Amino acid sequence: MNVKIIADSACDLSKDYYIEYGIEMVPLNVHLDNKDYADVKEIDPKIIYDGMRNGKAPKTSQPSPEAFKKVFTASAEKKEPLVYVSFSSKLSGTYQSAKIMEDQIKAEYPDAPIRVIDSKCASLGYGLVVLHIAKAAKNGASFDEIVEAAEHQAQHMEHIFTVDDLEYLYRGGRVSKTSAFVGSLLKIKPILNVEDGKLIPLEKLRGSKKVLGRMIELMEERGTDFQNQTIGISHGDDLERAEQLASLIHEKFKVPRENIVIEMVGAVIGAHSGPGTLALFFSNQPNK
Repeated sequence: MNVKIIADSACDLSKDYYIEYGIEMVPLNVHLDNKDYADVKEIDPKIIYDGMRNGKAPKTSQPSPEAFKKVFTASAEKKEPLVYVSFSSKLSGTYQSAKIMEDQIKAEYPDAPIRVIDSKCASLGYGLVVLHIAKAAKNGASFDEIVEAAEHQAQHMEHIFTVDDLEYLYRGGRVSKTSAFVGSLLKIKPILNVEDGKLIPLEKLRGSKKVLGRMIELMEERGTDFQNQTIGISHGDDLERAEQLASLIHEKFKVPRENIVIEMVGAVIGAHSGPGTLALFFSNQPNK
């Protein structure tokens, strides 16, 4: 029996991947205009970005423990091995909700082969981890092999990203009000990454023209073996810049274009990063 792979909607993978690899997705929630939506299933990220451009402030919340209970119970009853890789626990309570249900299900089904893993990743960086193990599961990898692969890929996933407006990160508590105000005045473009599951500022650039070149430089400094891994690019409703970045990666590192995945930043992540976000994901140790 193949291992069932579970992800949540913060992985920012498109629906085609869920279908192709049999990934089951648990949605986070988005709150906009006094309505609640299940991410991916009930709302398109474009709606979020258009709303933010018009001054709206969407909110997000994690799935309930009951959402995980339903999925975990179904697998436990069938004795189906299940691995759930979650959105970073430092950015959401989703992992904790899943762990609560994992403990409860295992109390009722002591032999249930269920594992909940904190990816400490976000957006398509998290998505690449899920995609890697989903491919392994489809090819018949064992439960232990998939757990090991998930932990390795998550540990070595690099996130390099920038945002168009620091105000959105300020609203989410990621930067100070002063930094957001000064950054907006001076047209400062921050470059950030994710370390141990948390957002960490790397540097600040004046203006946007230098950003793509600097992201390529950081990719070269922090990664390796680019031709033998999947590279991820996600964008906050700015496909043109995402395509520009993909072309630079193709030219610089000779990465086949089919090995570069481009996705829109989903509604949950986008509600905090805002329109114009551009993110680059790759492994610093793709093959163990």
